[in-house]
Amino acid sequence: MGRETTTMAVVTMKQLLEAGVHFGHQTRRWDPRMRRFIHGERSGIYIIDLKQTLEQIESSYTFVRDLVAGGGRVLFVGTKRQAQEAIRSYAEKCGMPYVNQRWLGGMLTNFQTISKRIAKMSEYQRMRDSGEFEAMPKKEALMLSRELEKLERNLGGIQHMERLPDAIFVLDTVKEHIAVTEANKLGIPVVAVVDTDCNPDVIQHLIPGNDDAIRSGRLLCRVVADAIEEGRYIVNARGGDDDGPTLDGEEKAAAQTQARNEAAAAAAEREVRVATVAEATAVEESAVEEDAEATAVEESAVEEDAEATAVEEPAAEAGTDEEQA
Repeated sequence: MGRETTTMAVVTMKQLLEAGVHFGHQTRRWDPRMRRFIHGERSGIYIIDLKQTLEQIESSYTFVRDLVAGGGRVLFVGTKRQAQEAIRSYAEKCGMPYVNQRWLGGMLTNFQTISKRIAKMSEYQRMRDSGEFEAMPKKEALMLSRELEKLERNLGGIQHMERLPDAIFVLDTVKEHIAVTEANKLGIPVVAVVDTDCNPDVIQHLIPGNDDAIRSGRLLCRVVADAIEEGRYIVNARGGDDDGPTLDGEEKAAAQTQARNEAAAAAAEREVRVATVAEATAVEESAVEEDAEATAVEESAVEEDAEATAVEEPAAEAGTDEEQA
């Protein structure tokens, strides 16, 4: 029965040909370690052996399906322009994390620091949604909005990835060599589409194929997404007596309640802080007004003294003139 589901999920040779999966790179741009997956050469371009591609797709499909059926998670990675939309759409469709803008060094090997940045992004999102940005000075709100936009662009796809993935799926291992290196260092299996210019020895589950064409990338992303969906179906089918999902739901509810309480406490603290600042500002303004009044009184007294002096001086001059006379 498992073989039947796998046969239903894998693609056909016709689909691979229509998507251009068999086209490799130019003959001057190739990795000799890919020789065993090359069928031949035509017009200066290597042609990939699609028979081996079909076999590797089935093997990779089975691996991903069984991994997800065991509770594993797959991280989709593809930051080149042709792959960004396919990576995002299929990862969101199957509910898996993804990176499609920029791979930040240490996303796997320094996941603790990345988690702190994700928490900071979530805090900024809460502040934006609660209207706290509007209560801030414009310059501060603008700076925080720009930082939030940058965080969402780079980390939005892994916002709900609370732990390291159990495998990663990569389009173009040459461009994403840092991700492949980090995964190999941590012992995380790599499922990847390898073109004729890639090194197949660092990939545990490789799919020989074209990693540059948009249709080819979409087709292979769909294969992995289908494997994930089937793995979830297997979990749901055999998990009738398993209370794991219920516990996960309770944990999520508890986490959401805690997050709401923390958000309410932070909002109350901010309101107190804003009120304190407003009160201090009012006191300062009152003090300034009192100083201004005192200064005005002093200036009035000085003017009166000056007028009195001006009146006394002519009288004194008149007395002096009489004495001289």
